[in-house]
Amino acid sequence: MKRSLLVTVSAMSALLVLGACSPQASTTAEEPAPAAEAVAPAGTIVDAAIASPDHTTLVAAVQAAGLVDTLSGAGPFTVFAPTNAAFGKLPAGTVESLTQPANRDALTRILTYHVVSGRVTAAELGALIDAGGGRATLTTVQGGTLTAARQGQSIQLTDAAGGTSLVTAADVEGSNGVIHVIDTVVMPPAA
Repeated sequence: MKRSLLVTVSAMSALLVLGACSPQASTTAEEPAPAAEAVAPAGTIVDAAIASPDHTTLVAAVQAAGLVDTLSGAGPFTVFAPTNAAFGKLPAGTVESLTQPANRDALTRILTYHVVSGRVTAAELGALIDAGGGRATLTTVQGGTLTAARQGQSIQLTDAAGGTSLVTAADVEGSNGVIHVIDTVVMPPAA
């Protein structure tokens, strides 16, 4: 019961953190989401995603891929977390198909393409972009790369196929990493 209460409190705290980071509020690398800075990590990055009503599709996908234990591990991880609306941009039936057991490997490739080893805050990402002359290359856990660059006041990610996604909320802290909310699912290089 004590563990259940702790998980509930952690999830509620994470919900408050993610709720304060509206997907429509743009943050810059120099100005991370204030609410995320003010709240100490209450649980893992998985706990934060579970607590967010904007990430139910991501949570279902992580569960279908069998990645809950991995992403609940010590880390640290940086997760670029697509919202439900981001998954909604995919062609009809894509999410349903990917979450089938037969497509677990493909789903795992896509999800791990959204994860970078280590904790990379928005400020650190901005510094990497500046040091790289306007671009930073991030190697994902999947093994592919994402390119980060400034797009106005936001950070834009470019995937292997040239697709782009904007960071809409930054620096949602978890005990084992940091989450940056993105508005489009990024896709890894073809297998």
